[in-house]
Amino acid sequence: MTSSLTARRPEVPADRLLAGFVPPRHFVQASFDSYRPDPGHPSQEDARTRLAEVADILEARPARRWWGGRARTAPVAVYLDGGFGVGKTHLLAALAHRVEGSVYGTFVEYTHLVGALGFATTVRELSGRPLVCIDEFELDDPGDTVLMSRLLRELADAGVALVATSNTLPESLGEGRFAAEDFLREIQALAARFEVLRIDGPDYRHRGAPHPEEGLPDEEVRAACAQESTATCDAFVEVLEHLHHVHPSRYGAMLEGVGAVGLTEVRAVTDQADALRLVVLVDRLYDLDVPVLLGGCGTRGLFSETMLGGGYRKKYLRSLSRLGVLAELGRVRAAELGRA
Repeated sequence: MTSSLTARRPEVPADRLLAGFVPPRHFVQASFDSYRPDPGHPSQEDARTRLAEVADILEARPARRWWGGRARTAPVAVYLDGGFGVGKTHLLAALAHRVEGSVYGTFVEYTHLVGALGFATTVRELSGRPLVCIDEFELDDPGDTVLMSRLLRELADAGVALVATSNTLPESLGEGRFAAEDFLREIQALAARFEVLRIDGPDYRHRGAPHPEEGLPDEEVRAACAQESTATCDAFVEVLEHLHHVHPSRYGAMLEGVGAVGLTEVRAVTDQADALRLVVLVDRLYDLDVPVLLGGCGTRGLFSETMLGGGYRKKYLRSLSRLGVLAELGRVRAAELGRA
């Protein structure tokens, strides 16, 4: 009998949350040598060279510096800006692998960590690390702006090196999402901490904008999942409802041991809260390289034109880019199972 994703409600102890702040499975082999810069975009090679220099700097610093009070000089703070699929996450993961004792997570995961551990405990735990890597740095609401600004300020004061990736320059964070002028001071203080490295180039996953993926027949999705012992299969709307009841910090745990995810009757997401939860789920699926067998409409029209033109536009486009990769893996898996 095919298992169900909606039957999973993991309970994750707080200490285990922090232990999971490592580069995702998708980038477990990421290194500076395995990064392939596009010769047509020299900024990619420049970014690799700079982050390799940062790794050398951090490796050369005495370990006691990170455990014994504040640094005497300003800590390293680098901000990788660029579009989707130019290798920012690969480079960030490569840096985290190089620097022993570093922590790695997405912006959303750090806000979830604060929610789980509390602000003071999070600062205490992270202040003992040489490097904090923050992927997909996005400010979605005023509360997150203040929270992350304060967290980074305290970590920098403790001498922790900070390296972040984003699709938006620091001084533009928050634009189009809320009344940025009300939080200009916080955003400017954030921007001032980073050396900005711009990485140009097309999305290596599609070499262009994400294109719609047609859905598989729902019966084909069910049949393929029934032949895969580690697959789950659920109706799309039921998964969206289930995500209401699972904290986003536990989505990764919810997917533990899952070899493929089948989603039938996929349709347009009409509620923005549902859409944002789906984005987090897709990120965790992508981190874990889990094939997704999409039925229904596939990715065509999954997010409305209004959503794609709004303040969360880059979140949705990134999600479509990643879901397209996972859907292609799903098609391959379904074809393999169909021949078995």
